[in-house]
Amino acid sequence: MAPAITLAAETELSAANTGFMLICSALVMLMTPALAFFYGGMVRVKSTLNMLMMSFISLGIVTVLWVLYGFSLAFGTDSAGLVGWNSDWVGLSGIGPAELWDGYTIPVFVFLVFQLMFAVLTPALISGALADRVKFTAWALFVALWATVVYFPVAHWVWGAGGWAFELGVIDFAGGTAVHINAGAAALGVILVIGKRIGFKKDPMRPHSLPLVMLGAGLLWFGWFGFNAGSWLGNDDGVGALMFVNTQVATGAAMLAWLAYEKIRHGAFTTLGAASGAVAGLVAITPAGGAVSPLGAIAVGAVAGLLCAMAVGLKYTFGYDDSLDVIGVHLVGGIAGSLLVGFFATGKGQSDVAGLFYGGGLDQFWKQCAGVFAVLAYSLVVSAVLAFLLDRTMGMRVSEDDEVAGIDQAEHAETAYDFSGAGGGAARTAAAPAPVAAPAGNRKVDA
Repeated sequence: MAPAITLAAETELSAANTGFMLICSALVMLMTPALAFFYGGMVRVKSTLNMLMMSFISLGIVTVLWVLYGFSLAFGTDSAGLVGWNSDWVGLSGIGPAELWDGYTIPVFVFLVFQLMFAVLTPALISGALADRVKFTAWALFVALWATVVYFPVAHWVWGAGGWAFELGVIDFAGGTAVHINAGAAALGVILVIGKRIGFKKDPMRPHSLPLVMLGAGLLWFGWFGFNAGSWLGNDDGVGALMFVNTQVATGAAMLAWLAYEKIRHGAFTTLGAASGAVAGLVAITPAGGAVSPLGAIAVGAVAGLLCAMAVGLKYTFGYDDSLDVIGVHLVGGIAGSLLVGFFATGKGQSDVAGLFYGGGLDQFWKQCAGVFAVLAYSLVVSAVLAFLLDRTMGMRVSEDDEVAGIDQAEHAETAYDFSGAGGGAARTAAAPAPVAAPAGNRKVDA
C-alpha cells in the first residue's frame, strides 16, 4: 500500500488517477459478493444462504463503522505507532470533496472508499471457517467488534503514517498481513472457542455447487486486479502495472502447483483444487507483488500453491474444524507471500529494498517476520477473546437441532433452492408430458 506522505503543496488532482482508483474501488467491492459465491458453493445446501449473508452483512456493518470512526482509527494522526485518530474525520464531516490525500493526486474520498472495500472484505474472509454453526446475530456483532479492535488498528500498523510496522519497513503492498494473515489468525482464534461442526470427520460435507465455487473464484480473480494494482494509488511510475502483471502470473503458477500436488497425492485434477489454488496465489502475491519480478511472482505463486494445498489437510491432523480452509489458504498463503518478500525482492519495484537472492541479505526477511507474527498473535488472541465473550453472553452457536436441520431455515427462514414446484403434485396435469429420466451419471448433492 502506498504510504500517506506529504509532498509539495503544488500537487494537483489527476482525473486519470482518480478515475482509475474509483474503478479499482468498485472491483474490490465486487470481491465481497464474489467471496460469498465462492464460500456459498463450498457448503452444503442447507447452509448456502447463511454463507452468502455472512459476507453480505459486512458490506453494511463495516461501511457504517468506517464512516463513523474506522477511517480515523486506521489513517488518522498516529498515536504511539498503534492507532490513528483525527476528530475531523469522525463522520467524514471535516473532509472537503476537493481535498487531496496527502501527497497524492486523488481526493481523500477516493482513498477512503478504496480502503473501505478492504475493511469490508477482511471480516467476510473469516466467515468461511465458521460455516454451518454460528448465530447470525452473534456473527454480526462479532464483525462490528472485530473491525473496531482488530482490523482498524492493524491497518494503521501496516499502512498508516507512523504505524510501527510501516516505520519498521515491513513490506505489505496490498494486505498480506493486514488482510489475509489477520483474517486467517482470527478464524483460528474463533474456531478454537466455538468448536467443531456436528459430524466433523464423520459425515460427508462436500461442496453442493462447484459451478458456484468456480464463478466465485473467477470473480475474485477479476476483482483482485483492483485490490492489488490499485494499492499504489495511481500508476505514474509503472509500479501498479508491475503489480497487475505479477497478480496474474502468481495466480496461474499457484493454480498449477496446487493441481500438480493434487494429482500426485489424490490422483485427480479437481475444479475445487483449481479454484483454491488460484485464490492461494492471489493471497500470496498480495504483499509481495510490488517488490518482486514476474519470475519471482512465479516462485511466490508456486510455493504458496504447494504449501496451501498441503496445509488444508492439517485440520484433520490437529482436529480443528476450519470449514472452508480459511487457515490453510489465507493464513498460510499470507505468511508465505509476506516472508518470501525477504528472498525475492529485487530492489527495482516499489522500493530499493533487496531480498536475500538479490544481494540484500536477511535484513528484510527479519522485518517481514516481525510484521507477520505480530499481526498473527494479536489477531489470534483478541479474536478468541471476543468469541469467548460473545459465546458466554449471547451464545455463538445455533442449537444442535438447528445445525442438523439446516442453518438457512433456522436463521433466515429461507432455503437456497425451491424444489416444491418441480415434478409432481398439484402442479401437474393429466396432459403434462412424462418426466425425462436423469442421466445415470448424476449424483445427489449433500444436503
